[in-house]
Amino acid sequence: MLISRPRVRMFAGASLLVTAAMFATACQSDETSSGSSDSSASAKATTGAAGDAAGDKDTAADSSAKTPGAKDKGAQDGSGADTGNGERGKVGQVCGANDISWSTREETQAGGYILVMAKAKAGITCVLPAALPTVAFGSDGTEAGPAEQSVGPAVTLSGGTTAYAGVNPKTTNDNNGKELDSIIVAVGDKDPNPVSLPVGTITVDKPIVTNWHTSAADAVPFGGGTDQ
Repeated sequence: MLISRPRVRMFAGASLLVTAAMFATACQSDETSSGSSDSSASAKATTGAAGDAAGDKDTAADSSAKTPGAKDKGAQDGSGADTGNGERGKVGQVCGANDISWSTREETQAGGYILVMAKAKAGITCVLPAALPTVAFGSDGTEAGPAEQSVGPAVTLSGGTTAYAGVNPKTTNDNNGKELDSIIVAVGDKDPNPVSLPVGTITVDKPIVTNWHTSAADAVPFGGGTDQ
């Protein structure tokens, strides 16, 4: 059967239209896919940037939180005392009578006196201040006066270090006085824990006491034997 020339042209034109429509659809699909990929990549980049910013913020917060801790540690160390070489050293605690192991010994030098010996208890380091020891006798509160013209330096007690003070219970040459067999010793008048030390029988009248010394030979209470 013969197809007329006008019909052939019509079929050819229709085929071209179908092909053009299919090509346009394919291009549109590619553009949509490309747009979706670009949007996904943009979203991921935005999320990553936000995560990095949050991480930086957390790091800064951690750093800020740690800084006060370091400052607190410095505050806990305290200012201390000037050591004379541009540095500051920690100030030792003042001894209390209950920080010390006490003992006494009778000596014959200088007309006889009582040597008081003080040693820090195990594990304790403390300072006997530059002040006269407090030594009292009996219930009436008689206290020993100074045997030296000025107070000596502070003494740090630690380990095997021993401090010595000499007590002359009677500095008069008469028969007056009271007889006792113990003395009361404290580190200063405000020491809340004075101790009573046995000394044997002594006569007490106008007693005197030396400063603390690190040598027993320096703790001899000269100055007694007055006719007061």
